[in-house]
Amino acid sequence: MLTRILGATLMAASLGTASIAADAKPTDPQIAHIAYTAGQIDVSAAEQALKKSKNTEVIAFAKTMERDHKAVNDQALALVTKLKATPEDNPVSQSLSTQAAKELTTLEALDGAAFDKAYVENEVAYHKSVNDALANTLIPAAQNKELKSLLETGLTLFKEHQMHAEHLASTIK
Repeated sequence: MLTRILGATLMAASLGTASIAADAKPTDPQIAHIAYTAGQIDVSAAEQALKKSKNTEVIAFAKTMERDHKAVNDQALALVTKLKATPEDNPVSQSLSTQAAKELTTLEALDGAAFDKAYVENEVAYHKSVNDALANTLIPAAQNKELKSLLETGLTLFKEHQMHAEHLASTIK
């Protein structure tokens, strides 16, 4: 069941991004909304992990996710304020939010080691999906140099998150 959920989350994020790319490249306001939404999803997942987990390594990882994704989102908000731009809701953001809500509900029903394992596996899948969308769709489509730079900085950081999550997943039974 968990594999199906992870696959659905990954597929929704990838397909949602592809649907915008197929119709037209996402605009900078859409990209800003997608990036912010993706970051906020990870903050929410980290907050859930901090409430539910008793595993010190999972807690440390969740604290890192919460801190880093909040920081990137704060930078994104500062940038859109500086540019006097309004992030634009779009099907990708909506799909990410819908899938994340389902995943949080699924994780909420789990406890102990089952929660830790599911949370970390979801983080692996989620970061793979978001990193792919950043590298292959969002960064190439971004027109504003500052937005593109922020996305590139985020991608570097989120690749580290993915490696950290993959390592943690390999240690959790």
